[in-house]
Amino acid sequence: MKARSAHLAVVAPLLLALVACSPGSMRMTPEQLRDMATRYTSAWNSRDPEAVAAFYADSGSLTINDGAPAKGRKAIATTASSFMMAFPDLDLVMDQVSLEADRVVYKWTLTGTNTGPGGTGRSVRISGQERWHFGRDGLITDSRGSFDEADYRRQLGQ
Repeated sequence: MKARSAHLAVVAPLLLALVACSPGSMRMTPEQLRDMATRYTSAWNSRDPEAVAAFYADSGSLTINDGAPAKGRKAIATTASSFMMAFPDLDLVMDQVSLEADRVVYKWTLTGTNTGPGGTGRSVRISGQERWHFGRDGLITDSRGSFDEADYRRQLGQ
């Protein structure tokens, strides 16, 4: 019940705003986009992978750097968890959110120290973006994330 209440607290504002960028759907105002992205950033900083996954539709997907997509909330939570475990002090900052064509573009900067299991102990600072597509229910159906992987590996000392 607690998880459902937390999920509804995260999702309810999205449903009210009907964030959807597909034809025939309503679009968010810039203020609503910023609010949603701010809450998404807070979910990452909460270190609760399920809070991140709650922004996605049940069958939503998250693809990072053209890798294999994480499909469904469980897989998305696993992906989020992997970053949270690798960087226990993970700090995500929203740099910008905007609307481009049929996608919302969320730009971010992540800082953290790789002290998780098997970590290098080195600090990283990487910037990247996610390009979101929303369903009619206001949840992310598809996110295409990217960051400079070569720079990330360099910072980790790999």
